[in-house]
Amino acid sequence: MSPELHVYLGVLAFVFGAVVGSFLNVCVHRLPREESIVEPPSHCPHCNQRIYWYDNVPLVSYVALQGRCRHCRKRISPRYFVMELLTAMLFLLVWVSFDEWLIPIYWVIVAGLLVATFIDFEHYIIPNGLTIGGTALGLVLSILYPPLQRADTVAAAGLQSLLGVIVGGLLLLVIALVGEKIFKKEAMGMGDVKLMAAIGAFMGWQATLFTLFVSSILGGIVGLALVLIRRKGWQSRLPYGPYIAFAAMIWLFCGPAIVKWYFTFLTGEPSS
Repeated sequence: MSPELHVYLGVLAFVFGAVVGSFLNVCVHRLPREESIVEPPSHCPHCNQRIYWYDNVPLVSYVALQGRCRHCRKRISPRYFVMELLTAMLFLLVWVSFDEWLIPIYWVIVAGLLVATFIDFEHYIIPNGLTIGGTALGLVLSILYPPLQRADTVAAAGLQSLLGVIVGGLLLLVIALVGEKIFKKEAMGMGDVKLMAAIGAFMGWQATLFTLFVSSILGGIVGLALVLIRRKGWQSRLPYGPYIAFAAMIWLFCGPAIVKWYFTFLTGEPSS
């Protein structure tokens, strides 16, 4: 592939990601409200005026309109711009990092994790359509394309995916139940448990262990920081899904390399 074509395809991946990010914004807004993500067409969340295509160009329109609705002039959440930019950047990163057959599958994973993250931030829930649907899709895609699980056969890939579902979901379920007994209240939502199962279905049981460990560290650091700056109390509710999603993305792009380095650091010998 020539350098010019490589750059051109990279630009297309970025633009495609921004377009997908615009659609993901619709999902974030409508899924928690149990609204259709197809109808009605895009409209202002304040005045309900339809947003036409020239005001709905990903990234560009938000900047051009200074983050406001053309009709009522009320401010539109920066989340719309952030989602489009994040999706575009991650789609580009997937495109430059992986083999061609893995790229569309990893785009699906990234999209699902982003939607789960922003919904959990805003509503403290993760819809079953993302988690249960994601688990089923992960199992199916693992069987259809065994390299997704780094496996050579359909049987091995299916087993790896199924183990990911069981290990990921069961581990977090046990933690949630034990936490509820200790703290006498819900310590973790079932949406988080099902999200971990979906991650396992796509990426295997090793990914769930890594994700659980890293997300616990991330959540602990952020939670402690919020308490110290008095933004949250010790008993305040915090969404855990975003930390799970972020940790899963770390695994997606460099998790195995991190584990290999860590093993070498501890033992002084390279891992097999």
